[in-house]
Amino acid sequence: MNRPWLIGLIAAAVALIVVANTLFIVDQRQQAVVVNLGEPVRVINPPGAYDPGLKVKIPFVESVVMLDKRNQAIEASQEEIISSDQQRLVVDAFVRYRISDPLAFYRTLRNETNARDRLEPLINSSLRQILGAAAAPDIISRQRDQLMARTLADVRARAAAARLGIDVVDLRIKRADLPAANAEAVYQRMRSNLQQRAAQIRAQGEASKREIVADADKQVTIIRAKADEQALALRGGTLYAGSYGKDPAFAAFYRSMRAYEDSLAHGETTLVLSPDSDFFKYFKHGPQAK
Repeated sequence: MNRPWLIGLIAAAVALIVVANTLFIVDQRQQAVVVNLGEPVRVINPPGAYDPGLKVKIPFVESVVMLDKRNQAIEASQEEIISSDQQRLVVDAFVRYRISDPLAFYRTLRNETNARDRLEPLINSSLRQILGAAAAPDIISRQRDQLMARTLADVRARAAAARLGIDVVDLRIKRADLPAANAEAVYQRMRSNLQQRAAQIRAQGEASKREIVADADKQVTIIRAKADEQALALRGGTLYAGSYGKDPAFAAFYRSMRAYEDSLAHGETTLVLSPDSDFFKYFKHGPQAK
């Protein structure tokens, strides 16, 4: 290889290196912080603007740091807090944020990893402060939305005061429960209470059952007695009618004897009747009286 070719090859390589250090591409999902000798000087495709594409910088002097333009999520580590009613609760929360001031973000945090390390203590501190002033039932269910809103406002204020260059978009409490040991004790207590309640309900049901069965037995006995009485009366009437049909004279005689018995059973009874009265005809002629 002759010398002109070698010089041309070196020149081409240098040109490629210069071009590579001069041109760069900014994706639409990113924002670029241009750093001049360690100091951030400008932002390309910043929040609120749309300027992606091929860009130019001073080679070997300026460098480019790419930051995500989208919302970022931070899963805070589990935090154990003590509520105002002295209940220990394990709380899981997550935060979504976006970089609102890339220059301030780069100066204070540099990258997303440092942002996570810086924001997580702020989140946990806000959770302890806000949730620690509330009762456990409010944290678990009754006022969770209001408490999340207050915690979000507190985290936003802390991030703004620290000049982190971020905007906290949202904060959510994923879980707020008793620790495992406490939850088991509460479960056993609830189970015992439910078992006692169930036993009480069964006892009340058994007592009601006995009352209903006793009343039903009583009604059955009464109905049967009345039915037996009516059956006997019907059978007696049937027998009497049959007997009367077979021997009407004897039946009349029997009725008169019963009348004598009912009328003269008591010594104080006084009857004033004619001797020829039908009432005394059986005294004269016996059962053959007509």
